[in-house]
Amino acid sequence: MPHVILKMVEGRTEEQKQMLADALTKAVTESLGCNEDLVSVGIEDFKDEEWTAKVYVPDIQQRVGTIYKMPGYGPED
Repeated sequence: MPHVILKMVEGRTEEQKQMLADALTKAVTESLGCNEDLVSVGIEDFKDEEWTAKVYVPDIQQRVGTIYKMPGYGPED
């Protein structure tokens, strides 16, 4: 039962978010061989000025062992 949480800086439309959720669902079902009914996708928007404190530090910097694709920027970028 995969659950994907995507965090991003605000500014995308609901249509863009739905398209992204659909694409993530497809990627998960194809990669893991599971049924679409088992997949859930959540999207959380953050203000640009909140990104480092609320996302980068706790979810990337402090959880390096769980990150399979590191970003090409650091907390000061």
